[in-house]
Amino acid sequence: MRKRRILEVNKLYAPHIGGIETVVRQRTRYLAARPDTEVHVLVCQPKGAGETERLDGAEVIRCGSLGTWCSCPVSAAFFSAFWREAAWADVMDIHMPFPPADLALLLSQFPGRVVVNWHSDVLRQKALLPLYRPVLHRMLQRADVILAATQGHVDSSDFLPAFREKCRILPYPLDADAYPQKPARPVLHPRNPYSVKLLFVGRLVYYKGVECLLEAMRQVQGCELFLCGTGMLEEKLRHQAAGLPVQFLGSLSSAELRDAFADCDMFILPSTERTEAFGIVQQEAMACGKPVINTALPGGVPYVSIHGQTGLTVPPGDADALAKAIRRLAADTALRRRFGENGRLRVREQYAPERIYPALFRILRRG
Repeated sequence: MRKRRILEVNKLYAPHIGGIETVVRQRTRYLAARPDTEVHVLVCQPKGAGETERLDGAEVIRCGSLGTWCSCPVSAAFFSAFWREAAWADVMDIHMPFPPADLALLLSQFPGRVVVNWHSDVLRQKALLPLYRPVLHRMLQRADVILAATQGHVDSSDFLPAFREKCRILPYPLDADAYPQKPARPVLHPRNPYSVKLLFVGRLVYYKGVECLLEAMRQVQGCELFLCGTGMLEEKLRHQAAGLPVQFLGSLSSAELRDAFADCDMFILPSTERTEAFGIVQQEAMACGKPVINTALPGGVPYVSIHGQTGLTVPPGDADALAKAIRRLAADTALRRRFGENGRLRVREQYAPERIYPALFRILRRG
């Protein structure tokens, strides 16, 4: 019996680091490990010549690009590669937003099954949306299934409510057993050993809300904040953090990040814009038994860590409310422990790979 041929389509692939790229890589590894499935991954280079390699059990085709424009790789080679792969594939598993993939699919007249993974609306390039909207609408009409990680993705979208009958909720999986309950070695070294250790992990960019978090730190005592990540706002944030109990740790390895999650007392995701659509880092902190402070953004963020159960949720961009939540958790060890235990249980029950991946395969296989 011929294997089912699945084509994963995204902007980029490992070693590029990002939330969607993590989801795509984990999915590729699962599908490629199945004896009844063959997987190709079609992506672009951030910039430079194309190449094809064998990685994670799949053939990974990286199309050459001239660089990025409006958050998309500029790649003529992507279209020819897409149409070549369309002749091979039985199923297209496309991760959006990625306008070139929408256009390539519609022009290809691909006859097989199309599964669209809706990670976020188009948010930053709204000036171009009138041009893209008709293509996007036709893409959603063409899709056999639209997958979203939470109901919040559907309800808050400007596009998905018109296609609710096609939408299915499939969370991003996380293997809780891969995350330690205690660090292999301490990663967070507060200047005051009695400080409550606060952790942020993410890029230092506009939508992550780190400016708001630093403002909140001016209203907090007895805590030290550790920022893991780099980005274009780093210099500005370092200037803002002058005199505050804040340490910039830069980029850490995967093992060091897991130790950081296990080493902190609470995790904070202070994002202020809808660009933050889920926050896998919340799952990682919860897997380590840590309470989470997140923000009530439209979309998936408050669906991951639940207010009053696994942590606290505050209005986005509200430094006073964020400081109040930090003070409350910092002062109550028992509450941190209860939220952390609830979070660990939630990850094991709701995000277990052995629960989610078989459901994904059924969706891809159907038809």
